[in-house]
Amino acid sequence: MDELELLKKDWQKNDTNYPKLSYNDIYKMILKKSSSIVKWIFIISLLEFVFWGFISFAVKDTEVMERFESYNAENIMIPLTIIGYLILAYFFYKFFINYRTISVTDNAKKLMENILKTRRTVKQYVAFNLIFLFISTFVALGIQFNRDDQIVSLIDKAASNGELFKFYAVTILWTLLVLAIMILLFLGFYYLIYGILLKRLNKNYRELKKLEV
Repeated sequence: MDELELLKKDWQKNDTNYPKLSYNDIYKMILKKSSSIVKWIFIISLLEFVFWGFISFAVKDTEVMERFESYNAENIMIPLTIIGYLILAYFFYKFFINYRTISVTDNAKKLMENILKTRRTVKQYVAFNLIFLFISTFVALGIQFNRDDQIVSLIDKAASNGELFKFYAVTILWTLLVLAIMILLFLGFYYLIYGILLKRLNKNYRELKKLEV
């Protein structure tokens, strides 16, 4: 049982051994917890960005990445990467603003609204990451289809044998299967990290609704 539950248990008790808690006492406790949760959402999103940046740097000199760089697809990948970073920067800004806004909220109704905004921002952030993963995977696949000599050779061979549709279908299905596994792993990660924080935020929201009744 957390601190808020202990305080609620003693709220309005007639026993003089316990402090009598007011509406504002409970509200301040919920505000403090909500502010802490949103702060951690902001921090974890930044740590996630640093982690993936480190992974990108670590695999930069691998054979696979060097081969991909040989396709000379910077005119496609650089704009896509810039767009991705700009949208991530927007979400970091939103998380920070949500934290600042919740920290200075002075009434329960406004705090409830800010909790709902934070929930929406987190869900949009998760959705963006998954959609961007899907799009960037198929963009990279399209580049390989057009610029990888080995794959172009396989495509030509499949075309000459009348199996071009089969080649594309099998490749896309395998790509979708790998993507599905990756998305499930990401969803598991997001559920464990952001899901737990959102559950706590939802709990605070429900407590605020009780206070407002």
